[in-house]
Amino acid sequence: MESLGLTRDLVNPMLDQREQRSFWRDRPTLVTGATGLVGGFVVRDLLDRGADVVCLIRDDNPHCELVRSGSLRRVRVVRGDLCDQALLERSLGEYEVDTVIHLAAQTIVGIANRNPVSTFESNIRGTWLLLEACRRSPLVKQIVVASSDKAYGEHEQLPYSEDAPLQGRHPYDVSKSCADLICQSYARSFGLPVVVTRCGNFYGGGDLNFTRIVPGTIRSVLRGERPIIRSDGTYIRDYFYVEDGAAAYLHLAQCLAQRPELRGEAFNFSTEIQVTALELVRRIMQLMDARTEPIILNQAQNEIRHQYLCAVKARQVLGWKPLFTLDEGLKRTIAWYRDYFSSDKPINRV
Repeated sequence: MESLGLTRDLVNPMLDQREQRSFWRDRPTLVTGATGLVGGFVVRDLLDRGADVVCLIRDDNPHCELVRSGSLRRVRVVRGDLCDQALLERSLGEYEVDTVIHLAAQTIVGIANRNPVSTFESNIRGTWLLLEACRRSPLVKQIVVASSDKAYGEHEQLPYSEDAPLQGRHPYDVSKSCADLICQSYARSFGLPVVVTRCGNFYGGGDLNFTRIVPGTIRSVLRGERPIIRSDGTYIRDYFYVEDGAAAYLHLAQCLAQRPELRGEAFNFSTEIQVTALELVRRIMQLMDARTEPIILNQAQNEIRHQYLCAVKARQVLGWKPLFTLDEGLKRTIAWYRDYFSSDKPINRV
C-alpha cells in the first residue's frame, strides 16, 4: 500500500498564504454542517484567514471539533434546520453572506439504509432549499457544495472521472447523486455560482461516528480490543484526510471567485490511492503498535465494493495538490483521538 501527497508546508503556489488571507479577510461566509467532521476544520481554516463566519447548527454536539477547538466562540451561530427555507433566506440576508460552504448532510450509510426518508430530506431537500435561498439572495457570490464519490454509484471503469454518469442506486448514493444534479441544474438554469466537490471517504480527528472504520479502529486499539471490520475486508476505498478536504473547499471557493466560468463544474479531490478496509486497519494498528488481528464480520450491505477517484481535473484546472500523505494523516488522526479520550472522558464511553 503506497502513500501519496505533500507535506503541509508546501502551500499551493497558485494561492499563497498572503493571497488567501487577503481574500478571506472579513468575508461573510456561511458554513452548514459546521459540527461535522469536515466542518470543524473548514471553520478553523476560515477563522485563521480572518473570515466572518456564520454557522448553521441544528443539534448541539459538545465533543465536536468546532467546540473542542474553541472555534464556536468565534463565530456567529444560527440555530435551526437546513430544511427551513425562511431561516436560510433570513440568515443569508441579515448576515450579508458572500460565500456559502454547504457541508451539512446525513453521511452514515447504515443510517441511510435504515432511515432513507430522513437522509433524502436532509441531503436532497436541504440542498435545493439552500440553493433556492441563495438564488434569492443577491449578495451570494460563491457556493461550494459537498457531494461525494458515492454520487457516481457503481461503475466498471475506474477511477471515476468527473464525466462519469451519476447513477447511485442505494439510499445514501442516490441522495448524493440527486443533490449533485440539483446543483448543476441551478448553475445551468439560473446562473447560480455553485461548484461541487466529490471526495473520497473522509477520515481525521473529530469524527465521532465510531461505526466508521478509522475512528472505530483507533478506539478499539486504545481500549485494548480487537478492531471490527463490518465488510469482508476487501472493499476498496479512496481515503481522504479531513484537513486536505477543508483546504480543498476553501481553495475551490477562491478559484470560483476569480474564475466565474467554473460555475456548474464538479471536481474530484483525492490522493488517488486504492486501499482495502483490511489494509487500512492494519496500517492504523501498525502505527499504534497493536499486535492483535481485526474481527471481520462480513456484514456490509448496500455498499459499493470498489471505488476510487481521478483528481487530474482538480490538479490541472485548479492547480490543486493534497497536503498530506496517508501516514501523515493517520498519525495526526491517532494523536487527536489519544488526546480526545485522555482529556475529555474515559475510553469506555462513546
